[in-house]
Amino acid sequence: MDMKKYAAEAIGTFWLTFAGCGSAVIAAGFPQVGIGLVGVSLAFGLSVVTMAYAIGHISGCHLNPAVTVGLAAGGRFPTGQILPYIVAQVVGAIVAAALLYVIASGAPGFDVTKGFASNGYDAHSPGQYSMMVCFLTEVVMTMMFLFIIMGATHGRAPAGFAPLAIGLALVMIHLVSIPVTNTSVNPARSTGPALFVGGWALAQLWLFWVAPLIGGALGGVIYRWLSEEPTGVVAGVKTA
Repeated sequence: MDMKKYAAEAIGTFWLTFAGCGSAVIAAGFPQVGIGLVGVSLAFGLSVVTMAYAIGHISGCHLNPAVTVGLAAGGRFPTGQILPYIVAQVVGAIVAAALLYVIASGAPGFDVTKGFASNGYDAHSPGQYSMMVCFLTEVVMTMMFLFIIMGATHGRAPAGFAPLAIGLALVMIHLVSIPVTNTSVNPARSTGPALFVGGWALAQLWLFWVAPLIGGALGGVIYRWLSEEPTGVVAGVKTA
């Protein structure tokens, strides 16, 4: 049963990375009918909504190492499951980036060095934002994301609406922070594209692990202090 949870996390993170980053790489600036920043924001949010309904009952639908760590910090996920969840998420993101690379490279003039939806700071921030500003943005955005996830999956929240609240939160996060960091709030999503860009993307990847993990832990702890009960585990079906 645990293997099914990990497989679900890998598939879900594959979908988030492929759909979200794919919208940025393939569709955002497509001549005349590009979906732009709003479209990319919606793609990331919709990927979470669709997967939450598809695999939420299997694995809890974390799709993000920062979410897994944040839920554990908030007392809503077993610490012994953190590492295998993160491994599954990173594998899913890398496979998604590989497939996206194959598809995107089929277009004339494709150049992976242009960014390939990678996250960056300083000269590699879309808006040329400094490292400290990008770090702060990722911490705060991930903290609020976890705060919303903790609340939306609370036993007293309206039943069945958690995926919508979480997905819409991710849309809002992207609408604000794409110009700053190209929006990570998800170390797995950042790792996949960075492996194909290499160079600066790998050199700056540390920030998009450290800041989201700190933010996720803060969000989980703050919500746990605010509302301790109920403390249902966000991990899908029970393990065998």
